[in-house]
Amino acid sequence: MIKVLEFPNKEFSTQEELFKALKDNKKELISLKKSITKQADAVSFGYSDTVIGEVIKEENNENNNPDVLNVKVVINTTNFLDSHGDVHINGIWNKSVKDNVSFLHLQEHEREFDKVITDTAKGSVQSMTWKQLGLPYLGKTEALIFDSSIDKKRNEFMLNQYANGWVKNHSVGMRYVSLQLAVNSSAEWDKEEKAVWDKYYSLIANKELADEKGYFWAVTEAKIIEGSAVVMGSNSATPTLNNKQAEESPEKEEPIIEITHEIEEKLLKELLNKF
Repeated sequence: MIKVLEFPNKEFSTQEELFKALKDNKKELISLKKSITKQADAVSFGYSDTVIGEVIKEENNENNNPDVLNVKVVINTTNFLDSHGDVHINGIWNKSVKDNVSFLHLQEHEREFDKVITDTAKGSVQSMTWKQLGLPYLGKTEALIFDSSIDKKRNEFMLNQYANGWVKNHSVGMRYVSLQLAVNSSAEWDKEEKAVWDKYYSLIANKELADEKGYFWAVTEAKIIEGSAVVMGSNSATPTLNNKQAEESPEKEEPIIEITHEIEEKLLKELLNKF
């Protein structure tokens, strides 16, 4: 029997039966997705075990308890089938990043004052290889990056988590704007969905999961609500790239003037001329 997120109270005896249900309920499912805020799952369905190593580039800080810490983190990556059944397509974040000066960086999607890491995170989209993210895939992804400055007075707990290199996953809180159903079906009634599959399948890094499921949602545009540090995200390719103690502004040093014998004589003459 087959169980899927889209139909939590139903089981399907065959994949074809599932595909038919997805096709018949496509409009309602898309409307439902657009009506909710997508966040990390409580369970990641084993997706995190594809990460093969540490990615965080820890700075050699003598002080592991700084007052301010600057972090660069990956909130989301495209071309990766996540545990929601979504594949975020390149360009998904461009409009949202352009439209917002800064973003909320939260602890585990909690919109509470004591869970705010910073409300001035700078968002950007950066092309990266999967190898740079510690994953054994060829090709590239577009990473949604947050550059955040964490103040000890704002969230000391998360500052220490980042300072010690313990934050390995992140998650985007988002609203769907545009998405399509992709189905790997040869049925005549699934031509439209098969065309979407054929268009985006080659871009997916973890194709083995797409092959196993036989369908996914291609998300071409979404609105960023916030980005969060999480223990386990629905997309495991979301590490901390670096953490660095904020450098204090150096004190301005007074110039050192060397008093030579010639200067001493000149100063003495100037002083005597005043009397």
